Amino acid sequence: MEWEYFFIDFAQYTSEGVLKGLLYAVVAIAFIVVYRSGRILNLAQGEILIFMAYVIWTFFSLTVFPFWIALLLSFLVAVILGLTIERFIFRPLIGQPIWAIIMVSIGLMILIQGIVQVGWGGVERPFPQIFPEAPVRIGELIFTSSIFWGGLISLVIVAGLTFVFNRTRWGLKLTAVAEEHQVAQAMGISVKKSIAVAWIIGCALSTFAAIVFLNGQTLTFAAAVIGLHALPVVLLAGLESISGAVVAGIIVGVGESWAAAYLDPFTEGAMSQAFPYVLMLIVLLIRPQGLFGWKIIERV
Repeated sequence: MEWEYFFIDFAQYTSEGVLKGLLYAVVAIAFIVVYRSGRILNLAQGEILIFMAYVIWTFFSLTVFPFWIALLLSFLVAVILGLTIERFIFRPLIGQPIWAIIMVSIGLMILIQGIVQVGWGGVERPFPQIFPEAPVRIGELIFTSSIFWGGLISLVIVAGLTFVFNRTRWGLKLTAVAEEHQVAQAMGISVKKSIAVAWIIGCALSTFAAIVFLNGQTLTFAAAVIGLHALPVVLLAGLESISGAVVAGIIVGVGESWAAAYLDPFTEGAMSQAFPYVLMLIVLLIRPQGLFGWKIIERV
């Protein structure tokens, strides 16, 4: 009987880790599509997520729009935000050294923090209950509805993006931009337009992640740490691999869930927080480009 309970608990922790890993993968892909297009590691991804969370809260709590209208308006703001960031902040940096882009990315973090503080203040706010409150039960397993449905939707999103990037003409153009800007321009591909599309995708994915992770929770600026949690997934997968982000997300999600269940009681809750970063460091020491990243060979 004890073994039966053990296997049920193990299945619960593992499946929860897989679902959460799929959600981490979506945030990681937001990093990846921006990096693939413009070689920009957007350190402000967590801040974009929290900005969109406050936008969602505004449409759902302070307006009389129906549910679907409020949701569509939130994603429309994400599109506008992505275009604005690309056009006015990062487009002037095309061709600039990597350190300049990193410093501007840090500056964007601070700017968004300031906008959120000025626009919404530091008061805790209840995030809307978009997914059902009742948990999802599958046999002996019980899942939070937002994590369960969010994980399944994440799988569809990843499959769709993988198909677009690898099988469609438009996606292949974005892949060409990811490999080399000058070659893409020589082929008649608009690099600036492709980078703008990547930013739109990144902001839209952050909006989806905000809806899932914060569903029915208390909204504070501390939730921006979600972007930081996804960073180990990005570096573990490799900065160019969309499908690899799924594998890396599941590895991190399951490992984090196992650490929380079996190691946190002995480490005062520290191991589950440290596990993704320890794993990331080990992989980067062995394979710096990540598990699925492109290995670039430069000829001198």
